[in-house]
Amino acid sequence: MIYRFCRAVLRLIYKALFRLEAKGLENIPEEGGVLLCSNHISLLDPPAIGILPKRKVHFMAKKELFDIFGLGWLIKELGAFPVKRGAVSKESIKTSLTLLRGGHVMGIFPEGSRAKGEDMGAGKKGAATFALRSDAAVIPVAIIGNYKLFRKMRVVYGEPIDMTEFKEAAKTEAADLATEAIMSRIAELKKSV
Repeated sequence: MIYRFCRAVLRLIYKALFRLEAKGLENIPEEGGVLLCSNHISLLDPPAIGILPKRKVHFMAKKELFDIFGLGWLIKELGAFPVKRGAVSKESIKTSLTLLRGGHVMGIFPEGSRAKGEDMGAGKKGAATFALRSDAAVIPVAIIGNYKLFRKMRVVYGEPIDMTEFKEAAKTEAADLATEAIMSRIAELKKSV
């Protein structure tokens, strides 16, 4: 209930302030685990990619946010779960895999941190590892625009990436190859609009 209400409010805000448009929502499977892998340009990105799909989207959020009175409760209700920054958090990895294997949708930014300018940062292996270990559908997502008031922002959801060939690669190479494929598809989507 809280999630639907907040999503509806955020949709109105993002559409009014940033003229947010979506393309390719039909590429998100209606059931089963889904990993939305997006470029990362702003703190405003998680709602931008999470409020448009019909399904609830879960995100990792830095642990410190959960310590802020009221905010911690709210973002938990909205599907966020804590991750320790700068360290591998076994708990956040376990939560991610449980969500994906349980048929939920999770949003992730393979770059790890926000990229400045038009260029994307290098992808880290986390998203690919989650995809390979969970068998979730991998949907590349491109956020296009710069969140200037009343300027059009677009979110493009691409077709699922077939991860089969990466699963057949040597274990040491699989995550690297899958990461390259994910980042390449996001870059293609950025140029497509």
